[in-house]
Amino acid sequence: MTSGVPAVFLDRDGVLIEDSGYPHLEEHLRFVPGAGEAVRRLNQLGYLCVVVTNQSGVARGLFTEAQMKAFNTLLVRRMAASRAVIGAVYACPFHAEAIDERYRHPDHPDRKPNPGMILRAIADHHINPAKSFLIGDQASDLEAARRAGIPGFRFEGGNLDDFVKDLLGH
Repeated sequence: MTSGVPAVFLDRDGVLIEDSGYPHLEEHLRFVPGAGEAVRRLNQLGYLCVVVTNQSGVARGLFTEAQMKAFNTLLVRRMAASRAVIGAVYACPFHAEAIDERYRHPDHPDRKPNPGMILRAIADHHINPAKSFLIGDQASDLEAARRAGIPGFRFEGGNLDDFVKDLLGH
């Protein structure tokens, strides 16, 4: 069955926002050039935009899960202010070397390169994987996409909207 909505899965750090090393405070929220325009373009083309992000900073004790969630909420709100809609955020705070036992897991199914966050989003939001893809900046992002059965494209910096335009041909 090929029903369901098309989606674009977006990594957060290094794709939507500058990767400043475990960003979690308001002053760390700096969008990459063209991020808002790219998300707005994807929205206008009918894609549900879903953030899928590893957040080992929680496991490492650098910030709390509540701080991570607040930061992600701020990102969604700031995007919405420029008429760019993020439909969902999935974040994995687990890591094999976690300081906090609650977040220690040798190979959590949600931690990219595992596809858990993508697969949950597909189920939660009735996403059609045949019409969906991922944009990431790391090999682990692309491997998670491959394991989820969707194409993955590597963003190596620059303007995200230009990258999306080139990828989609408009």
